[in-house]
Amino acid sequence: MTKHIGILTAGGDSPGLNAAIRGAGKAAQGHYGMQMIGFLDGFRGLVDNRFKRLEGETLSGILTRGGTILGTSRDKPHRMLFGGKVQDMTDVIVDNYHANHLDTLICIGGGGTQKNKRVFGLVIDFGTSQSPKSTRPLTT
Repeated sequence: MTKHIGILTAGGDSPGLNAAIRGAGKAAQGHYGMQMIGFLDGFRGLVDNRFKRLEGETLSGILTRGGTILGTSRDKPHRMLFGGKVQDMTDVIVDNYHANHLDTLICIGGGGTQKNKRVFGLVIDFGTSQSPKSTRPLTT
């Protein structure tokens, strides 16, 4: 059974995000036979369920491009502005995680990804100041 991975970039745009996306994608697909989707504009894309498939062609040639091919935002899942109101979108994120049949969600970014994983239990976090580490699986 094929495993499915979601990936997003959150926080400020910075060099190396595309390299991290490419590295995760190439390893997931080439070495492990997994499928990967990238959520656009950070947690906002996960809430809106906006994503693109990250396959060989999409991952090719992005090392020299600055920033992130996925876009980013500084949205916090538990405090997102929708319709002029700040709302907790954690339940929507969990629903979209399951609707896309994800086995893992990789969040790449700075301190915001560290704080957000505590809110709803992200599986893998690549913080800019720490090495990758696993946490508990995302569950409802």
